[in-house]
Amino acid sequence: MIEHIELFFKSIFIDNMVFAVFLGMCSYLAVSKKVSTAVGLGAAVIFVLAITVPLNWLLDQYLLQPGALSWLGPEYADYDLGFLSFIMFIATIATMVQLVEIVVEKFSPSLYNSLGIFLPLIAVNCAILGGSLFMQSREIETFGLALNYGISSGIGWFLAILAIAAIREKIRYSAVPAPLRGLGITFIITGLMGIGFLSFGGMLTGGDEEAAPKTEEVLNIEEEQNENAKKLAENTKTIN
Repeated sequence: MIEHIELFFKSIFIDNMVFAVFLGMCSYLAVSKKVSTAVGLGAAVIFVLAITVPLNWLLDQYLLQPGALSWLGPEYADYDLGFLSFIMFIATIATMVQLVEIVVEKFSPSLYNSLGIFLPLIAVNCAILGGSLFMQSREIETFGLALNYGISSGIGWFLAILAIAAIREKIRYSAVPAPLRGLGITFIITGLMGIGFLSFGGMLTGGDEEAAPKTEEVLNIEEEQNENAKKLAENTKTIN
């Protein structure tokens, strides 16, 4: 349980897709002018990550890793299909994005029109592919952790675009210096938000670790230092 909680908060705040590794910046900057649009795109990203990361975990475990095909028989144990990782991951992502696009167009035409080209571009959003690749590189052990990682990574991206959209709506009426208007002030705010999110790293630090047992050599050095300190104190008293 602790492992799930730690992964959840770490993926949202510390390893945030936008602020830690700068993935998905194109959609983050282009669709963050209105909160309503940002909410729609953020929800779509959460859905796609929540589906594609666990599916790609299954593909990685039972198809792509060296020896993953052993469940088909011992003669397949030596096969390594790792070179197909990008193709398989992108195919899964593209399928899910098409599903999201169809659903959004059917039930929310206004959101579909406001998102424009950026909704189908989720298929090539580096944050979506990055979620599956990070899942693979970090060797997430169970399907539950993969699902947790997909959802929490999507929530982290959602919070990032929602926060910058809310700020951009407010600063639209502020006296921002002319050279910084638009993307200039957005990049500055993004950097400050990134520093703020990284400060959450203290949430995952444990208590004071138990001191390692001292070796005999360390004990001898400490004893010698104490003796020298005592001799120095006696000599100081004699001089005084």
